[in-house]
Amino acid sequence: MHALSRPTLTIDLLAIVENYRRLIAQVKPAEVAAVVKADGYGLGAKPIALALSAAGCKTFFVAHVEEGATLRHTIPDATIFVLHGYDAAHRALFAEHKLAPVISSKPQLIDWLKAGLRTQHGLHLDTGMSRLGLSEADLTMVEGAAEPSLVMSHLASADDPEHGKNEEQLTRFRALMNRFSNTRFSLAASGGCFLGAPFAFDLVRPGIALYGGNPGKSSENPMRGTVRLTAPLLQVRSIDRGDTVGYGATYSASGPRRLGIAAIGYADGLMRSLSNRGHGVIAGVKCPIVGRVSMDLVTLDVTQIPERDTNPGTAVEFIGPDQPVDELAKAAGTLPYEIYTRLGPRIERHYTGAHRS
Repeated sequence: MHALSRPTLTIDLLAIVENYRRLIAQVKPAEVAAVVKADGYGLGAKPIALALSAAGCKTFFVAHVEEGATLRHTIPDATIFVLHGYDAAHRALFAEHKLAPVISSKPQLIDWLKAGLRTQHGLHLDTGMSRLGLSEADLTMVEGAAEPSLVMSHLASADDPEHGKNEEQLTRFRALMNRFSNTRFSLAASGGCFLGAPFAFDLVRPGIALYGGNPGKSSENPMRGTVRLTAPLLQVRSIDRGDTVGYGATYSASGPRRLGIAAIGYADGLMRSLSNRGHGVIAGVKCPIVGRVSMDLVTLDVTQIPERDTNPGTAVEFIGPDQPVDELAKAAGTLPYEIYTRLGPRIERHYTGAHRS
């Protein structure tokens, strides 16, 4: 029995492992790494990394060096790449925790060469995203320097298989690959895993696909859902025609309604953009969100639910089998990435399936 007043997030580690194995089958013989930045997309980097490591995953990606240092004792033998690269101020962390920076700029490369560390490192090449990455001109500095263990780039439109940017970046990446020997190459993240064998190279770096999000924009989701987000009803009340709900009185009842007040709000990560747009699910039935999502509470129209199923403590599902994360994200006008990473620390977290600690 969970505390009456708190939302609960249940993360199925076995489902994450199954998604990992699904991706192995999709891209073989390429290696499948795991992106666990932002605390495993808000779901818990340590238990996820432990479960994936036990399933055979040997390479992990984080964003910040501190994330890598925190994770190291959980996966002591894994390769941990730091996507934000190398900063001389963090030399001790890279050395102590044997972290591999992904170098993405000339200053980073200069500092890395000066550091003289013998740990692995990667290079991030810009092939058209114009974000992080060394340009073709920058690569003159690499000649004669320590050979990277990984050369990577990042696709801008991998979730859209028909987008011409994918082939454009693939062509540019192949041309830059000719400058390197005795290293491995990586271009694909989640969406790229489903673009075909030419995009897989030696290693792929899925993130959202591991956690159950759809790696494509329009295709049916090939991944298994991994989380269930619920919140308990605190109160059920009745209103009449013309009564308004919530801040700003943005909802006015067109007739008698029964309302359920659930213990979750934008402080927990339930986005305010779901006001008068999204749904919660009770007993398999979608219940519209009415009025504004507030800091701690959200109001649902539960008129169609039998009273016996709407007692205080009744669980309302916001992500789960009856409402996948992609569906909630669409209602909020955003992506599953943002939904997951906004889930706040007040939410009680539980892990099921493999390797929980």
